Amino acid sequence: MPEVRDRKDMLLEAGLTLASELSLPIVLQRIVDLAAQVADARYGALGVIGDNGTLVEFVTTGISAKERRAIGALPTGRGVLGLLIHDPKPVRITNIGEHRLSVGFPPSHPPMRSFLGAPVQAMGRVFGNIYLAEKRNASEFSKDDEESLIVLATQAGVAIANASLYNEVRSREQWLDALRDITTRVLDGEEEAPLLESIAEHARQVAGADAATIVSVSDTPGELVVAAVVGARASEMRGQTLPAEGSISGAVMQSGRSLSIDDVSADPRAFQPIVRLGRHGPAVFVPLRVPGGAAGTLMVTKLKGSPRFDERRVRLVETLAGQASVAIEYGRAQTELQRLGLMEERERIAKELHDGIIQSLFAVGMGLQGTALMARSPEVTGRIEKAVEELDKVIRDLRNYIFGLRPGILADRQLDQALRVLGEEMQSRSSATVGVDIDAAVAATLSGRSAEIIQLTREALSNVARHAQATHVSLRLARRGSEAVLIFEDNGVGFDTSGDTKGLGMDNMRARAARLGGTLDVKSETGKGTTLQITFPI
Repeated sequence: MPEVRDRKDMLLEAGLTLASELSLPIVLQRIVDLAAQVADARYGALGVIGDNGTLVEFVTTGISAKERRAIGALPTGRGVLGLLIHDPKPVRITNIGEHRLSVGFPPSHPPMRSFLGAPVQAMGRVFGNIYLAEKRNASEFSKDDEESLIVLATQAGVAIANASLYNEVRSREQWLDALRDITTRVLDGEEEAPLLESIAEHARQVAGADAATIVSVSDTPGELVVAAVVGARASEMRGQTLPAEGSISGAVMQSGRSLSIDDVSADPRAFQPIVRLGRHGPAVFVPLRVPGGAAGTLMVTKLKGSPRFDERRVRLVETLAGQASVAIEYGRAQTELQRLGLMEERERIAKELHDGIIQSLFAVGMGLQGTALMARSPEVTGRIEKAVEELDKVIRDLRNYIFGLRPGILADRQLDQALRVLGEEMQSRSSATVGVDIDAAVAATLSGRSAEIIQLTREALSNVARHAQATHVSLRLARRGSEAVLIFEDNGVGFDTSGDTKGLGMDNMRARAARLGGTLDVKSETGKGTTLQITFPI
């Protein structure tokens, strides 16, 4: 009789204890501890069942952390543990090893014979199962133990439902706070780097993750860069680059769909330098969608060995990824507006210089030339002509300055027309014939980069005119797959590419090619002309 009263008191106390706690991890641990105490079991566990019918979390009591590590991977629900998953009813077994479904124990697992299990139902579904093993003072668990465990499992279901609802409310509150904060930062025009860092931190909190990383496309074609990261070793991961081809982020960007991985460290597509730094395990990759494709990925991860992310957390992270996409697109739009504003200001200055100062200087030069015609002294005439020549030089310098502000040649022309004009101008200033072959369709797709291409072409043709001593020059713009190819070829004196080429403007041209996201290839041989090829993505 005292034992029955003590057991009822324990169950009553257990119900009060579980009802007072709203943290789900703490509730789960207390359920296991109380179950082992009520049934006098040496070992206990609560297995949480995932969407696919396997165990995704395993909370234990009676086993030390060292023993857990020695046992290895968590059980997934095979053997006797799976009995309750497939048929959620209380189970009592005298000897686990003799049961028909027994699959044995892994190495380093403590010996267990007697077994008692019961399902835990929460929010209208089977949340998981309570497993007890090794009755302390008897060879097997009794019918009273089973009935007590059923009562405790019912109390546990109510406690888990309350804790789960509380966690969901807190998560949604965090999510709403995150959306409000991100929206405010975007509208305030915060710079992209700190904004992405803030989004990553919000994603980490909402997902209950240990780390979050935002990977975006870099200036180098085919390369991604870690733009923001929060969590352990963040400073070491920030700024690291990884290839788009063959990587998980690249695949997610290409498919446009989220991807959940149980252990990213075991995925051959994972970029291991980053994975090892963060000791990543379960991970979720979400694409950052922008018009025309994806600009990167948002990844949230837990430490290796942690349970995977549930669907609700994944959906919250996807919403934040949408906000990150808006932030990236907004930041780029602001940068483009600033660039356009600068270009307009340059165009205005260039126009004023051309229509005002150059025309005034030209008028002065014309007046001086008229004066020279009327001068009777050869000495005076010579001085006036030298002054006119100096004015011509000033006009040329001003024109070069205008071209530096923004190629005036583009003021009323498309790129293909401007390139042909450059060829005609060179031919009119030199003895060389200049052939121009431009693919108009390719030129039309490059209109956003016209200024850089014109400056590069001008510099290349200027180098040929000054150094090549060529009689024929060709300029070609064509498509090669997904790339554009700009080629300058001459039959001039050539040069030794292994020697000093600083005076030939190669460094400047390489820098311009890099700004286009491409490369410059130089082929030349003394006496056999030169070919310059700039290849860059369309």
